[in-house]
Amino acid sequence: MYYMGYYHLFYQYNPKDAVWGNIVWAHSVSKDMINWIPLEPAIVPSKPFDKYGCWSGSATILPGNKPVILYTGIMAKNPKPGYQVQNYAIPANCSDPFLKEWIKPDDNPIVKPTHENVSSFRDPTTAWFNNGHWKMIVGSKHNHRSVAYLYRSRDFVKWTKAKHTLHDKPDTGMWECPDFYPVSTYGTNGVETSTLEGGIKHVFKVSLDATRFDMYTIGTYNTIKDKYFPDITSIDGWAGLRYNYGNFYASKTFFDPVQNRRILWGWANESSTTLEDTIKGWAGIQLIPRMVWLHPSGKQLLQWPIQELESLRGDRLHQTDVTLNKGEMVEINGLTVSQADVEVTFTFSSLDEAETFDPEWSKLPSENLEMEICGIRGTKQGGLLTLASKKLEEYTPVFFRVFQTSDDKHKILISSLKKDVYKPSFAGFVDVDLAKKKLSLRTLIDHSVVESFGEGGMTVITSRVYPTLAVDKNAHLYIFNNGTETITVEKLDVWSMRSPYVMN
Repeated sequence: MYYMGYYHLFYQYNPKDAVWGNIVWAHSVSKDMINWIPLEPAIVPSKPFDKYGCWSGSATILPGNKPVILYTGIMAKNPKPGYQVQNYAIPANCSDPFLKEWIKPDDNPIVKPTHENVSSFRDPTTAWFNNGHWKMIVGSKHNHRSVAYLYRSRDFVKWTKAKHTLHDKPDTGMWECPDFYPVSTYGTNGVETSTLEGGIKHVFKVSLDATRFDMYTIGTYNTIKDKYFPDITSIDGWAGLRYNYGNFYASKTFFDPVQNRRILWGWANESSTTLEDTIKGWAGIQLIPRMVWLHPSGKQLLQWPIQELESLRGDRLHQTDVTLNKGEMVEINGLTVSQADVEVTFTFSSLDEAETFDPEWSKLPSENLEMEICGIRGTKQGGLLTLASKKLEEYTPVFFRVFQTSDDKHKILISSLKKDVYKPSFAGFVDVDLAKKKLSLRTLIDHSVVESFGEGGMTVITSRVYPTLAVDKNAHLYIFNNGTETITVEKLDVWSMRSPYVMN
C-alpha cells in the first residue's frame, strides 16, 4: 500500500529459518519500490487468535487516510495446516509514516470459519465499498468446490457472510490468496479498488494450491447480486489465463494513487532443494513489481516492469540490424550481464513457412510444452542465452518459436529451460499480430532469476536458476537463431543493472 509518501510492502517471513514455518508479517518501506528500508516485523503471533501464525492478507485505506490490515490468524495447530480465522490490525500511530507499530484489538477474530472449512479458510482481500458496505472475500474450498466467500461490514469490525459466494468453481482445489479488482476498459491507468462505474471490467485471480500457479479471469461484477461472472472469453479453471508461466505465486495487486496505476507483486519460490535453501540461508524472493492493465481486446491483461526499475540501468550496448543466419549465435560483449536488462526486437522476412500449430498443445501443462514439441527444428525460432558459461556447459535460454494457426493467424511459444541441471522448464503460448513481422522480448536477468516479457507483456515467464559457472563476471549473454531461416535483430539494447539500495 501507499501511505504518507512511502510504499509499504508486507510479506510472509520466517525469521528463524530458510524453510516454511514461524510465519510473521515482515515489513519494508520504499519511496520508489526499488530501494528499500527493512523495518521490524509488523505483525507477529502474540494473541490467542494468531498464536500459531500470522498468515497472508491485505491492506485497505479507509476514509480519513486510515490504514487497516486484514490477515489470517492460526488459532490452533489442528486440524492441519491449522485452525484459521480472520483478524484485523490498526496502526498504533497514524502520524508515523513508517507505521512501525501495529495493534491487534481484542475483539478479534472478526471472521470465523464454518465448521466444514476451518483449515482451508484464509487470505482476506483488500476491501471495496459498495451499497453502504465494505466487502471482502476469503479463499476457501468446500467438499469438491473452490470458493471465494464474500463478507460485508458497515464499520470494518462486524462482518457478516453473504448468502451467496462472490464466485465458486468445482474441482480446482483450494483457492489461496484471492484478488479482486477493477480495470479500466481503455488506457493504461489503474483505478481504485472501490471503482465500479465508468468503463470498468473486473479481474478475479486465485492462487491454485494444487498446481502452484496464479490463474485469473476477466469478467463482470454484478453489484446488486454481489456476484462475479467471468466473460465467455475467459476460461474459468486450470486451463485459464495465468499471470506468469513459471515460478510465480501468491501474487497481490494494489492501487498506486501517486501515478494512477495498478501494481502487481508476485513471489517466486525456489527450484532448489530444502537442504540447498538451508545452506544458503534464505528461500523465496519478491519479483520485480509490474504495472498491470487491460489489453485493448479486453480478453487478457498486460504486464510491464515499473518504470522506476530503469533507474538501476548502467552501461548500455545498442545494436541494430544484426543478421542471424540459421544456426548462428552471437555473444554480447562489453557488459556485465549477471544483472542485466535486455530489450530485443526480432524481424522475419516472411512467415509463409511457419510451422502449423496443433490445438492440442494448448491443453498441455506449461511445464511440458517445450519438451513435447521441441523435437523438430522449426523455421522461425531463436532468442537469448542468458547466464551462460564460457563453454556453454550451463545456460538458460529465453526461447521463441513461431506457429501458424488454421485461420492464418500466429501463435508464439515463449519458453525458458535450464540446461543440464534439472529445474522445471516453463513455456506459454501467446496470440500475436505479426503483420509487421516483428517480435519483441524484454528480459530481466538477476543472478538466480530470469524474467521475460513477450510482446509488450502479453506473456511473462519467470525462471529460478542457479548457475555455478556463469556467476558475476563469468556470466555470458548470447542472441541466437536456432531455426532453418535467417532472422534479423532489428534492435538490441542491453543495460548492466546496478543493485538497489537496501538499508541494513
